[in-house]
Amino acid sequence: MPQKLRHIRHWVFDLDNTLYHPSIRLFDQIEVKMRDYIVSNLQLTPQAADTLRDAYWRRYGTTLAGLMQEHDIDPDPFLEQVHDIDFSNLPKSDALAKAIEALPGRKIIYTNGTAPYARHVVNALGLAGQFDAFYGVEHAAYHPKPASQAYAIIFDGEDLQPTQAAMFEDDPRNLDVPHQLGLKTILVNTSQTGDTPHIDYQTDNLVQFLRQIV
Repeated sequence: MPQKLRHIRHWVFDLDNTLYHPSIRLFDQIEVKMRDYIVSNLQLTPQAADTLRDAYWRRYGTTLAGLMQEHDIDPDPFLEQVHDIDFSNLPKSDALAKAIEALPGRKIIYTNGTAPYARHVVNALGLAGQFDAFYGVEHAAYHPKPASQAYAIIFDGEDLQPTQAAMFEDDPRNLDVPHQLGLKTILVNTSQTGDTPHIDYQTDNLVQFLRQIV
């Protein structure tokens, strides 16, 4: 039960499709921007660009990681372009703000996007002031989750104690390393079947789950 998380003092939240439901489809805008970038810079058709984008996401954890590995692109112009989107469709959630505020200890955002982008999302959701720090892929030397070195950089910088920490994610791949390190892992807004011992809890209602902890 979530009450077993009452000893946690370090709360790590992913961003997209975790703090808001995937049905909002905010990330659709980013996927279009990534496709356009690939079309423009690699001279591919839109269909081939979408295929490459998805293949790199599956192989490397993010499309950006694949583009850096296979094509040596500069990450910053890519990130700036793909995160230039409209946030107006994100619904404000006073209930989520109150649930996060009630958590004891330090609360951080850790995303494969960028920290400035994360702040835009958090502000649009009405969650400004609820997080103590924002970490993006730029803070992990552009290593994305689920790469182990990415977590090492972020968690070491946070002085995070794994046995007193929990992580919320919508991508089950990104919870494997945290579980191995000793964090409690919570899969959010994603239906998961099969043997997933690295996932401690699963919920499709983040607010309700957080309320049960405190």
